[in-house]
Amino acid sequence: MREPVIEFSGFSFRYKSQNDFTLHDIDLTIYRGEKVLILGPSGSGKSTLGNCINGLIPFSYDGEMKGSCKISGIESREANIFTLSNHVGTVLQDSDTQFVGLSVGEDIAFSLENDAVPRSEMLGKVDAVAKIVGMEDFLGALPYSLSGGQKQKVALAGIMHNNVETLLFDEPLAALDPAMGMSAIALIDEIHKARDKAVIIIEHRLEDVLYRHVDRIILVNDGRIQLDTTPDELLSSDVLKQSGIREPLYLSALKNAGVRFSAGEHLDNIQELDFAKYQDAVVSSFQNVALSAAKPKGETIVEVSHVSFGYNRSRMALDDVSFAIHRGEKISIIGKNGAGKSTAAKLICGIIRPQSGTVKINGSDYSAMSIREIGRMIGYVMQNPNQMLVKDMIKEEIGLALQLNGFDESVIEERTEKVLQMCGLYSMRNWPVGVLSYGQKKRITIASILVLQPDVIILDEPTAGQDYQHYTEIMNFIDALNRDYNIAIVFITHDMHLAIEYTDRAIVFADGKCIADDAVFRVLSNNEIISKANLKQTSLVTLAEKCGIDPEHFIHYFIDSERRERAHG
Repeated sequence: MREPVIEFSGFSFRYKSQNDFTLHDIDLTIYRGEKVLILGPSGSGKSTLGNCINGLIPFSYDGEMKGSCKISGIESREANIFTLSNHVGTVLQDSDTQFVGLSVGEDIAFSLENDAVPRSEMLGKVDAVAKIVGMEDFLGALPYSLSGGQKQKVALAGIMHNNVETLLFDEPLAALDPAMGMSAIALIDEIHKARDKAVIIIEHRLEDVLYRHVDRIILVNDGRIQLDTTPDELLSSDVLKQSGIREPLYLSALKNAGVRFSAGEHLDNIQELDFAKYQDAVVSSFQNVALSAAKPKGETIVEVSHVSFGYNRSRMALDDVSFAIHRGEKISIIGKNGAGKSTAAKLICGIIRPQSGTVKINGSDYSAMSIREIGRMIGYVMQNPNQMLVKDMIKEEIGLALQLNGFDESVIEERTEKVLQMCGLYSMRNWPVGVLSYGQKKRITIASILVLQPDVIILDEPTAGQDYQHYTEIMNFIDALNRDYNIAIVFITHDMHLAIEYTDRAIVFADGKCIADDAVFRVLSNNEIISKANLKQTSLVTLAEKCGIDPEHFIHYFIDSERRERAHG
């Protein structure tokens, strides 16, 4: 019989600062060797459940516990966090909060130093795990200088020394580009298979996690376990959309074509679908459909011409890059980590300036403009919310930009309240910023720029850490800004779903060069561009190819279908 490593029985938890319980009557057992996905929208309680598993509750977050929570047979409230850390290794969603060393090597070695491992033995162990996660060339680097994907790898390496029974990953894909996300899921899968540990993944990016098989999916909603089931049973139901979770794209496309699934169908891996059953329905729905025409371009707001920029002499972050942003456009800037996407955004905003080439805003060279002047026309939401937050309270943070730009109190109050409601933050308006999750902080930074209503809004990874419900609310709000105020929206994103659903044009970066600038359905159906940019081929391409349909036209058709559905509510 399999050994239980995590056991909840009649368990409930209430944070000390709250009146209501966050978790209610949890009954859950996870066994050694299982790979389990804990799925749920933001605020569902899934992160709180994870904090109970790794001992942060009750030892870092105080509150009232009822029932039983056992970790490797130990009642958690009767142990301490050090004891529990010897049984559960955790990779946190916000990697910055997990680093303790001044270099990557020191951080990976931290637990070995705590265990007084001899230096000669320690060096070999650090080298070994660094190679496993592909970070052997970065041992001397500062952890905070790494990309999001590299930080995740270092955090994973740091817990691999411990002979724990359970590995817990809290939203491991939040900061990763598509190809890096696939690598992370593959790495987690390899560790799971090789080490006979229980692996628990807390995520809401379902399709990306299902790149490798999971045994069970625990769907958490409103602090309760709504479902404990297999991936196939969950995917064949309509529970996902009802729970605010995004379906895999290929399933949405099949459902749009009128396909209905029966119990027992194998749906969690697109490569294993029985396409013969679905081909007629997909082809029939696609035939004789008039595809939307390209929108006419508005006036040019930003013009980047032959720009180059390097942070050091050995490598150019941007190399002879040219593109334009027109009024009212919705653009996705995509590419792997380190491709030059965020550098291009900082350049447009004037945070950095070209070493060669020119940038014009509304027809004028911006070299003589201050960042403050540029900021009134172009808003920039950074990728890491911790780098933007300066006020103690949520409402104050969102209203700060308006206050600094001299708006009247009545305007500040009106706009702040509207953005709070549209971003799902109104109920938390008087909360301190410090108690929020990474995803909630992300929503605040987006809201704090949206209130300014500039000509162009650049959002760096706006959906990182967001569940589908809040993602949809934010994106619909941004869509309304685009539609009602004709504001150009630029998304720097790893999220191919976002690019497909909400943008018309994609600018693709690879190794500091702009390698594509075209309609999003053309870019994402081009396998050569996908490969060069280290992106993940969308499952819509796979579905189209298996059904004998031109992928470019099929993605265009899917985009039109999704937008019509959103337009009709």
